[in-house]
Amino acid sequence: MLANLLYVTAITLLSPVILYRMLRHGRYRRGVRQKLLGLSNTQARAMTRGQRCVWIHAVSVGEVNLLPRLIKELERKMTLPVVVSTSTDTGYDLAVQRFGSQRVFFCPLDFTWAVRRTLRSLNPVQLVLAELELWPNLIRAAASQGCPVVIVNGRLSERSCRGYQKFRKLTEPIFRSLHWVACQDETSRRNFAACGAAPERLQVTGSLKFDDAPDDRDVPDVNQRKIWAGVDASHQVWVAGSTQEGEEQMAIAAFLELRVRHPQLRLALVPRHKERFDKVAGIVTEAGLELRRRSQSQSQLPNSGAWDSNEVILIDTIGELRHWWGVADIATVGGSFGDRGGQNMLEPAGYGCAVSFGPNTRNFKEIAERLIEANGARRLQTGEDLMAFVDRCIMEPAFAASLGSAAQQLVRRHRGAIGRTVERLQQELQRQGIDAEENAGQQCDEQVRQIA
Repeated sequence: MLANLLYVTAITLLSPVILYRMLRHGRYRRGVRQKLLGLSNTQARAMTRGQRCVWIHAVSVGEVNLLPRLIKELERKMTLPVVVSTSTDTGYDLAVQRFGSQRVFFCPLDFTWAVRRTLRSLNPVQLVLAELELWPNLIRAAASQGCPVVIVNGRLSERSCRGYQKFRKLTEPIFRSLHWVACQDETSRRNFAACGAAPERLQVTGSLKFDDAPDDRDVPDVNQRKIWAGVDASHQVWVAGSTQEGEEQMAIAAFLELRVRHPQLRLALVPRHKERFDKVAGIVTEAGLELRRRSQSQSQLPNSGAWDSNEVILIDTIGELRHWWGVADIATVGGSFGDRGGQNMLEPAGYGCAVSFGPNTRNFKEIAERLIEANGARRLQTGEDLMAFVDRCIMEPAFAASLGSAAQQLVRRHRGAIGRTVERLQQELQRQGIDAEENAGQQCDEQVRQIA
């Protein structure tokens, strides 16, 4: 009940901000009933046909992008239906795109009544949380219903660990309730244990991001974007992706100077949040550059679709960055020159781009360090460093190629987390006495009931 009171208080205090974002950006409007009241029995049956299921929660776009191969492998090894919840509009849209609307829903807010209703309606055999989504009411309600709570691709930084430990009396019971945690690395394993998770329930399985990283540019998703952009063999494409405030200006300033010496250089910007698309568009045009927006139709494109040296492409769509990294020769991973703590640098690494990022990569600390130690990326400090890095990649093709090759080799060496994670999830189901044959029987029973 204390958690409910805290949530209500927080929502009340934040209501002006929430109202502004609803009116200004259209956020928080969708899925209100599911968020506030939980998933109804009718909605749950439509997704699972009355069978028990595995419920996977991925808070937003980054976590959703981790799931396709994991879910595919789960479904290959068992017949239990898998349903996916997410918390944000962009995450929901991407999940629908990846998995279909029939099994995607908005996760309930962590009010007791909402999470209990959702758990009763779905009756999941496992609740799988991607990375780290520790909601006390949800975890407590799942445990009381006999539903094991599992974290996959678990990541817990030193900073987050210290934050949880400040409120140890409140947070330790949550960590103790976790049935199993698949940790990305040894640092995360130690931090989960320090926060109260049982050591015997912690296992280092590796990062799903290594398994999810692409390794082949010659695929339709990449080739279609090259055609749309008008990329030709003479171009050297620089993509600055997942950028936050200030990083676009940094990239544009470098581009304005570099394109004078290197007319073959092309720049594409991919802001992290859609609320900033229009602002970034303004930054581009104010710099005296032409703007092409990804949301434009082919018929609206200037220069018959050719990518002019005075033109910057703005990716103002959701869920495409992965494929634009495949267009890039040079990649700058944003969120790292500011205070966000970095974004996933394994996608451009998997493609063999010459990868760079800023000084702040706390959210991907071990991955960033591994790339640097393997000479597969460069950490930069300033805008001047960024310009010098891009300049060197163009002037010294062997330098850029060696970075890309080393990055690809690192990604390949660390694959395997999906297999280890799925194997353990399967073992946990078997310990519960749930297997594919049992669920197949439930499916037959359900079909008989529907016919009757």
